[in-house]
Amino acid sequence: MKIALCQLNFIIADIQGNANKIIKAIEEAQTNHCDLAIFSELSICGYPPDDLLDYPHFVDQCLFEVNKIAAHVKDLAVIIGSPSHNKNKFGRKLFNSAFVIQNGEIIHQTNKTLLPTYDIFNEARYFEPNTNFETFIINGKKLAISICEDLWNEMEIFNYQLNPIEELNKLSPDLIINISASPYNKGKQEQRRKIICNKALITKTPIVYVNQVGAHTDIIFDGCSMFINGKGEIIHQLPAFESCIKFIETDIQNTETNTSIPENTEINQLYQAITFGLKNYFQSMGFKKAILGSSGGIDSALVQAIASDVLGAENVLAVMMPSKFSSQGSVSDAIQLSENLGNPHQVIPINDIFNAFENSLQPIFNDLPFNIAEENIQARSRAVLLMAISNKLGYILLNTSNKSEMSVGYTTLYGDMCGSISVIGDLYKTEVYQLANYINRNNEVIPESIINKAPSAELRPDQKDSDSLPEYKILDDILELYIEKQKSIEEICHHGFEKILVEKIIRLVNNNEFKRFQAPPILRVSSKSFGRGRVIPLVSKW
Repeated sequence: MKIALCQLNFIIADIQGNANKIIKAIEEAQTNHCDLAIFSELSICGYPPDDLLDYPHFVDQCLFEVNKIAAHVKDLAVIIGSPSHNKNKFGRKLFNSAFVIQNGEIIHQTNKTLLPTYDIFNEARYFEPNTNFETFIINGKKLAISICEDLWNEMEIFNYQLNPIEELNKLSPDLIINISASPYNKGKQEQRRKIICNKALITKTPIVYVNQVGAHTDIIFDGCSMFINGKGEIIHQLPAFESCIKFIETDIQNTETNTSIPENTEINQLYQAITFGLKNYFQSMGFKKAILGSSGGIDSALVQAIASDVLGAENVLAVMMPSKFSSQGSVSDAIQLSENLGNPHQVIPINDIFNAFENSLQPIFNDLPFNIAEENIQARSRAVLLMAISNKLGYILLNTSNKSEMSVGYTTLYGDMCGSISVIGDLYKTEVYQLANYINRNNEVIPESIINKAPSAELRPDQKDSDSLPEYKILDDILELYIEKQKSIEEICHHGFEKILVEKIIRLVNNNEFKRFQAPPILRVSSKSFGRGRVIPLVSKW
């Protein structure tokens, strides 16, 4: 069979626009004499549609467009993903479905069996699981369809009782098709390849895997669609973070035809994911220009460099807002960065603003010593200026906080936590340095003086992050064990960390959940990101 793997970027709720993309791809597949064109999970509405699925007319509109698409299907078969109504008396009202269309009609429907309800997923909230396994015939070939999670039952953490691929394999299909919306996180591409190849090897059946590409606010989908032969060998893999259509012949299963799987380093994948996520966010929302506070520190420098790469340096406004505690080196470093990148930049000192706040608050503060209140006034003054410029000029404010700071509350509500999107909020500080060095791999974009200086918020005299936090390598290792790995204090201590330090760090993480609850959406690149990926009670005694 000649199959079109349609790895496309479907925007959530742009039902008609998504349908038009599908129709255009179908026409291209027909022109290239394909027998079958395959699209990703919930392609008609984009994934994840979340509570839009609670609106009956949303689902009805999806099904209307599916039937409209069917009229364009003539000389091939097509598989598309869509929600559908559960007409049974019991269970959830919807199915997560794959429709097979041929000769203008829907000839087969497969519903998703395994509904993930962990991390960023909550499909059992909306969908009823499938319990019926069938195949269908296209061009004399017996085909079986599974949907995304149906491939992942072997992961012990999920503890699924049913193996959809095993059930389908009992029907002796010639080919297993998986339509997917599998998001990116560090290490996911290799993990995904191993799982799919293992499934093909165990079943001795070729697998076609078509994944969504694109980014929906915080969730980034990398694509990497594949064709794997019955020996578990990857014959074709589509590029990551790129919309494309690939035409394959399933009868050619020699690995010599492999179109070379990109051997990207993890840091390169990470950079691709963040730039791709930010680009999609601006394109989907119709934004063109960004603003950020440029402090002369590593975090804002990295965000500025990323934004300049994505939007064009001329569309990124860097605003330096020094206070009396800011070093001259920080100001000059920030200016040098803007000159290196070619950004427009402004310097707006906040001394007078800070003094005005102090004078206004003097009757209440009286002669109380300088503390975090005055530090936060500076951060919030900067946020007010940035938001004012954003409102006046229509620039989108980028948040520059990293995951290490957000974890332990080393951020200011309504200050440096402001922003429309958090670019590096899922990167630990050590990863921030890694990406900065990656950007500088060919030439010095981010001044080395920024990379080499001791981290500081510069909100009081001679302040350093190390005054209140351990070395970032130690901090990040503890945070990863607690947040990503969900280890206990005792388990973390087994890795060689002092119990007093571990208890302090975990206490800071737990006590600052209220701040993260009010943070902007964060581009997700880890297996456990803040936001929808980690839901912790704000009020608890844990």
